[in-house]
Amino acid sequence: MVTVDPHMKPHGETPIERTSLSNQIEASYSRIGITSAHIGIVAMVLFGVFFDAIEQNTVGIAGPALKEQWGIGGTQIGLLNTATFTAVALGRLLAGALMDRFGRRTLLGANLLVFAVGSLLCALAPNYEVLVGARFLVGLGLGGEIATAVIMLSEFFSAKHRGTAVGLINVAAAGLGNMLAPLFGVIVFAIFSGDNAWRWLFGVLILPALAVVVYRRALPETPRYLAATGRIDEANIVINRLAQGKLRGEIEVQEQYLDASTAAEVTTTTTTRWTEMFGKRFRRATLSLGTAVCMSYAAQISMLTLIPVILTERGMSITSALWYTLVMQTGSLVGALTAAMIARRLPRKVTLTAAAIFGVVAGLGFGFFAVNMPLVLIFGALFNFCVIVLNTTIWLFAPEQYPTRIRGLATSVILALGSLSGGLFPLIAGAVLDSSGVGAMFAMLAGLFAVCAIAVQFPQETVGQPMPEDD
Repeated sequence: MVTVDPHMKPHGETPIERTSLSNQIEASYSRIGITSAHIGIVAMVLFGVFFDAIEQNTVGIAGPALKEQWGIGGTQIGLLNTATFTAVALGRLLAGALMDRFGRRTLLGANLLVFAVGSLLCALAPNYEVLVGARFLVGLGLGGEIATAVIMLSEFFSAKHRGTAVGLINVAAAGLGNMLAPLFGVIVFAIFSGDNAWRWLFGVLILPALAVVVYRRALPETPRYLAATGRIDEANIVINRLAQGKLRGEIEVQEQYLDASTAAEVTTTTTTRWTEMFGKRFRRATLSLGTAVCMSYAAQISMLTLIPVILTERGMSITSALWYTLVMQTGSLVGALTAAMIARRLPRKVTLTAAAIFGVVAGLGFGFFAVNMPLVLIFGALFNFCVIVLNTTIWLFAPEQYPTRIRGLATSVILALGSLSGGLFPLIAGAVLDSSGVGAMFAMLAGLFAVCAIAVQFPQETVGQPMPEDD
């Protein structure tokens, strides 16, 4: 067998303090590069987050129809997202604690099954109150999906490729998912007409969710998690599968990528206290990134929820409003692709600061200067571009701050704070829209970007560095 030197440092890596085991994993990943197994893992993760993103847009898409049929206003539509994203926050907290205890792989299937049940209840809801409860259940199911996806992909790739891999999550979710969600609404409303067409909007999404659960059966546990819990032999098997590009079947020859003697270094570090992420070592990263993601999610979900309502109030039909929303969502796809491409080299703080500043410009531009439809589309696309660059980079930045034993919980807490903010803030944005108009609402959203620009200055820069571990 060939043994990788446990003290070998990949070329170009920024030295930081870490265990010998962490050094071996990073060296192994750098030596392997990208194989067909990596591509398969990415595909299995991205299919789930793609439908996750479409589902998160359904309230905004169905909002005009619900407003017409049930006579509800912007505040009530905002409450539907409040129920969803409050539950998303709770689901992410639960998933974060469970994934550090039981592994990353287990959570993905469970999340989508709960979501499928919630979507069925949404489709069958007899009144507004039941729909609110069903949205809460959907949120619980969706809660851990993005958080688990971020952790899994960050732990399957070396420092060189990690940024692009994690960035692809938002290419599928906020990029393709958000952009194609209005098209999904157009197709559903074209096939299913009548007052209850919005019910099919929720019900149709059950089928792809169940299909993804079956598709992910070949998804392995991450080697970092297996090694961090002392399961060195299993971690070696997964690394060999990555190296040979085989997620299924027998492995012909196995290399000893990890030294089993290092298991003693990590088996005593798997007990996690949730308060540790707020301790001296991690407090600055947790609070600053938690603040940044709250601002970013609040701006994003308010826009997604209320823009179809804003457009229909300007005299558009629901179908026309969705088509214009789709054009604005091209900014999300470009933003996700941009964030994924620049993540390999550009410092995280530079990316976040620039995106937040342009977000201020986009918010003020939409609120006060978008006097015709071309300007509405331009400023709307820029707004979505900025918020997706922010979210994508935060998703990458957060797990790079913590060691494996608390990475899942700490990252999930940060993303849960964002989900909670995204759930609550549309209530405020909807109320401001109803009382003071579009300009006041977008001026408030521009202020969120300004706070985000300040908050992202405080975490430790991580570009080009391996995932941290305990000393």
